[in-house]
Amino acid sequence: MPLPITPFANESDSLQIDDLTIENRTDRVSLYGSIALTKDQAGLEHARALKAVVDAVVAALEHEEHLPDAVATKPPDQVPNPFS
Repeated sequence: MPLPITPFANESDSLQIDDLTIENRTDRVSLYGSIALTKDQAGLEHARALKAVVDAVVAALEHEEHLPDAVATKPPDQVPNPFS
C-alpha cells in the first residue's frame, strides 16, 4: 500500500485514518484525534495504515544524518478574547 504522505516533505499533506488526523510538516508529523483498532477487517486495515505511517516516519528519521535533541516550537500567540 503506497503511503499518501512523505514524512517531513512539505507543509500541506494530511490524511485521515478513522478519526485520527495525520498532518505533515517539514519539522514534525502531527497525529491527533482518535482511532479504534477493532477486532475485525476494518480494524486490521486501520492498524496497517497507522503502521505504514509510523514506519515511514521512523525510516525518515533514521536516514537523517544530524537530528537535533529537540525541535524548537513557538508558543501560540495570545489574542484578546473578542467575546468578553
